[in-house]
Amino acid sequence: MTRIALDAMGGDNAPGEIVVGAVESAAGIPDIKILLVGQLAPIQAELDKLPRDVKSMAQKAIENGTLEIVHAPDIAEMDESPVDAVRKKKDCSINVAMRLVKEGRADAFVSAGNSGAVATSAILNLGRIAGVKRPAIATILPTRIPRRPLLLLDAGANMDCHPDWLVQFALMGNAYSRAVLGRTTPVVGLISIGTEDCKGNEMTKETFPQLKAAKDLNFVGNIEGHDLFKGQIDVAVCDGFVGNVVLKTTESIARAIGYWLKRECFKGPLRIFGALLLKGAFRSLKSQMDPEVYGGAPLLGVPGAVIITHGSSTHKAIYYAVQAGVAAATNDVSGLIARSIAEHAEDQKQK
Repeated sequence: MTRIALDAMGGDNAPGEIVVGAVESAAGIPDIKILLVGQLAPIQAELDKLPRDVKSMAQKAIENGTLEIVHAPDIAEMDESPVDAVRKKKDCSINVAMRLVKEGRADAFVSAGNSGAVATSAILNLGRIAGVKRPAIATILPTRIPRRPLLLLDAGANMDCHPDWLVQFALMGNAYSRAVLGRTTPVVGLISIGTEDCKGNEMTKETFPQLKAAKDLNFVGNIEGHDLFKGQIDVAVCDGFVGNVVLKTTESIARAIGYWLKRECFKGPLRIFGALLLKGAFRSLKSQMDPEVYGGAPLLGVPGAVIITHGSSTHKAIYYAVQAGVAAATNDVSGLIARSIAEHAEDQKQK
C-alpha cells in the first residue's frame, strides 16, 4: 500500500477542494492510503458538508483505513515567506506532512500550497540525495503527440544556476522521464536562443559541452522555444528563471486561446452552429491542454516523492497529483536519480 501525505491546508481552494480530492483518491486509486494533514476542525467541517454520495465514500474510506486525518495546527500561507513559514511554524501542515515522509510513515508528499515553502521544507526535513547540488522543480507539459508529454526543469526552484547544476537537472529529468513517463531513451535538449552550439548566454554555452559529454544522456543539443511542443523532446533543461517564465507564458497562452475561440465561435448564428458541430473536438482539445491532468510538478533531488501542484488546484488536480505521487514512490525515482548522479560523478573522475 502506498501512503500519501496530503497537505489539506495548502492552496487557494483549501481545505474544501483538497478534502474532496482526498476522498476521491482514497476511493478511486487502488492500494493507497491518504494521510490528510491539517487543522481538524476545518477538515471535519468540509467532510460534514460533502454531498451525500461523496460523504458516503469518505465514511467508508475512514472506516477501512484508506483515509486518515493527521492534525497540524498551523498553516504556511500562500503569500508568506517560505523560509519564515517553515522555520517559524514547525507544525504547519507542510512540515507535519513532510515529517511523515522523513519518518517513513508516508511514501510521498502532495501539496497545492506555497511552492517555496514546500521546497524549503523538503530540503530541511528530507535533505538532498547524495551528490545532488540543487533540487529542481519539474513540470509536465502537453505536446503535439498524445502520450508524449514534455518534462521542463527547473521550473522555478533555482533562479541563478551553475552549468553543473543544469547537467544534474538533465540527469534527474532523464530518470523521471524513464521511470514515470515511460520513455525508454528520453531525448534531452538545452533551452537556448538558437540551435547552434555557440548560441546562448555564458551559462548555456558552458553547459552544452558537459551535456554532450554525459554518456547516459541522449542529448540532442540546443532547442528553442518553438521546439518545446513538437513532441520531439522529452526533457527540456533550463534555469529556474527561464523555466518559470516558460511555464507561466504557456499557461497564459492556453487561457488566451480558449478566450479567443469562445469569442469567435459566438459571432453570429452560422458560427454558433459550426461550434456545436465541433463541440467534441473542442472538448478533446480542452482535455489535452488541461494542466490539472498532468499530476503536478515533482521536486527532484530530495530523497522522497514530493509533488507540488498548482495553487488553484481543484479536487480533480489533487486526484492526479496523488496519482503522480504514487507513480514516483512505486517507481523509486529517488533511487534512480541517486544511481544516475553517482554514475555520472564516477565517470567524471575517470576523465
